[in-house]
Amino acid sequence: MKPVEATRVALSTFTVVPVSSPGLDRRTASGAMLLAPLVGTGIGVVAAAVVLLVRLAIEVDEPYNVLISVVGIGVLTAMSRGLHLDGLADTADALGSFRDRAGAAEIMQRGDIGPFGIVAIMFALLLQVGGLHGCLEAHRATEGLIVAAMSGGLSATIACVGVPAARPDGLGAVVAESVRAWQAAIAVALCLLIAAAGGSIDEAAGLHGSARAVAALAASLLLAWLFMRHAVRRLGGISGDVFGAVVEIAMTTAIVGVAVIR
Repeated sequence: MKPVEATRVALSTFTVVPVSSPGLDRRTASGAMLLAPLVGTGIGVVAAAVVLLVRLAIEVDEPYNVLISVVGIGVLTAMSRGLHLDGLADTADALGSFRDRAGAAEIMQRGDIGPFGIVAIMFALLLQVGGLHGCLEAHRATEGLIVAAMSGGLSATIACVGVPAARPDGLGAVVAESVRAWQAAIAVALCLLIAAAGGSIDEAAGLHGSARAVAALAASLLLAWLFMRHAVRRLGGISGDVFGAVVEIAMTTAIVGVAVIR
């Protein structure tokens, strides 16, 4: 694996950063997917910084927490170019159609978004904004944004373990089964440590904050994995759209978890 090329692929795949992506082979794809949690953490840091700057500019932030939440989630979405939401919408349309694998695959390859996709996007964004609002009210917005973005990247890493591609072309065909189980296990362990460290920054929370962040991350990975298994059973494998759906589900679960776990 060439670290520089893997980094460029990870940035071009998961962010809006204008970097050229080299030719994608299996080894480079594996490296990029292993870097996904780190890239996600960076996105979370950017979003948290923007939220902090907006709060400082407003000074009296309590009446504007809903608007600040919209800004924070908007930054997360913009940083990924909305690709994960697009994948969520396409996957929702395919699964909601109750058609066979061939019919569902045809729906996923269309350029439009159907009713299931629209509802899925709205539901995800509303939950994310509500989750961030809860984090702001509890003074843990930075924790929520970073854990959420990191969990999205980590869920993509896990989705590359032992799951075949749904079709022979596209992103899914390149990254499917590109990460080994032991590599994913190391990534999970490191992310849990980062979450625990981040949750303990607030001196008032201490170990309780660490436990909350770890629990939110673990819950997000579990729900994303369960959804992925369902999608794989229905579609015969994983695809770029399913990756996007898995990322959004993990992020949504994580930020809501940080908000509601006391």
